[in-house]
Amino acid sequence: MPVSFPVSNDTGRLPSRRGAEVRRRVRAMSATTSHPPLRAVPFRAPTARLALKAVSPSPGHVELDGAWWPRSRDLTHELSALADVLDPLWGRITHIAVNPRHWPIIPRKILVNGHVVKAGWFTSEQDPHKILLLSYTAGRWDLLVIPPETSAPSAARLMAAASANTGPPMTATALMTAEQAGGTSSSSEATSSRPGRLMVGV
Repeated sequence: MPVSFPVSNDTGRLPSRRGAEVRRRVRAMSATTSHPPLRAVPFRAPTARLALKAVSPSPGHVELDGAWWPRSRDLTHELSALADVLDPLWGRITHIAVNPRHWPIIPRKILVNGHVVKAGWFTSEQDPHKILLLSYTAGRWDLLVIPPETSAPSAARLMAAASANTGPPMTATALMTAEQAGGTSSSSEATSSRPGRLMVGV
């Protein structure tokens, strides 16, 4: 049977029970505080402002699937906020296409929420007021891009018109032209109370 002997300290006296207990507590505290403390991550509310049609996009004949009202013309920054909302709904966005008329800088690749989105641009083929989004899992969507400097009442009318399921389909440029002429107010009034549409950030 092993026998243990007390060890003297620097003063030549045997350590007291109280001193040994304090040292054990210090060692225990050092062990528990060696790991970095837990850090609370605040909830990030969606910052994108957009309105989407209630039904799933139907390929081939739907001109617009909704409207997006970015806060700036910084495509790299704005795309991250847009993906926060669209990725859970439509699947991860992998490619986009825009017209360079309203986007001063268009990187070839944009890092969005941990993955890369490839960006392309077209001058004549792409409506300058529209963004095209592609997902490997769910397909293609087209959104009206409302200029950042648009007033809130005008943006609300454009969002309602672009996300309406009734009426003849209109291109993004046609909607912008109609709004400038004061022609989208009737569409907004007709669809503002319609259930099922998804509106975020407005």
